[in-house]
Amino acid sequence: MASFDSTDLETIEINSLNSLQSFLSERDNSQNIFYISGIPDVCKEFPCILGIDEAGRGPVLGPMVYGTAFCPINEQMVLETLECADSKALNEEKRDVIFSNICESSKKVGWAVEVIAPNSICNSMLSRSKYSLNQVSMDAAIGLIRAAINCGVKIEHIYVDTVGKPEKYQEYLKGIFPKYKITVAKKADSTYPIIQLRKNFLVDYCDPVFGYPQLVRFSWSTSVNALEETAYHVEFEEEDTTKTPPPVNNTSITSFFKMTPKKSIIKKQHEFFSQRFLSRKVEL
Repeated sequence: MASFDSTDLETIEINSLNSLQSFLSERDNSQNIFYISGIPDVCKEFPCILGIDEAGRGPVLGPMVYGTAFCPINEQMVLETLECADSKALNEEKRDVIFSNICESSKKVGWAVEVIAPNSICNSMLSRSKYSLNQVSMDAAIGLIRAAINCGVKIEHIYVDTVGKPEKYQEYLKGIFPKYKITVAKKADSTYPIIQLRKNFLVDYCDPVFGYPQLVRFSWSTSVNALEETAYHVEFEEEDTTKTPPPVNNTSITSFFKMTPKKSIIKKQHEFFSQRFLSRKVEL
């Protein structure tokens, strides 16, 4: 789930594409990264809309990024001037221009992102306690909403791109945030011609012993299949968990420490008394 350090917010400000690139390059890309922009005063004073979407959910390479943006309802026309659209329908240059324009609109628009590292995704999905990619996605969205609330954003309506069935996801979010209007919508993702490029990377950058760098999501079947084709085959001996019965007629060492009930012992009268026909009449 997303979290952030308030001390970071005081020292770090991303206000351009260059500062964003510098911020990311200084971080450990094997760890999740969270950032929230400065909150415009109008977002604290007037009711706001807040939207959440993700990028990189399906690829075998790289992180999954969850992002949110928010602005006052009476200023939402700014979104049209920014020419925001589905990232898959935009080339890299256009996305860079839009981000720069968002930074220039910092008095009306705020934003936040959580960059979920590939090894974090894999460790979650392969853990003993089931933690699916859908749940990772939902927790990231919930973390972004909570971060905006904690920073004072006056949210009125939340829009979320669905994970799974929209109705079920919407009901789940309303149970957590009952104060807000929530709309979860299903959006058809457009295909993107990058599949072959990923396969080439998996072949070229596979170490036959150690596999892939942390950029690769090793829990994806794509990387598993590429490892089977490229890496050395290794067999691990499984530990025999079947219990063998103890030998017959063999005394267990624990039997020497077992507590046995005491036998009742009848004390005989001393012969001095019996020979003289003396008996005890008074109990002490």
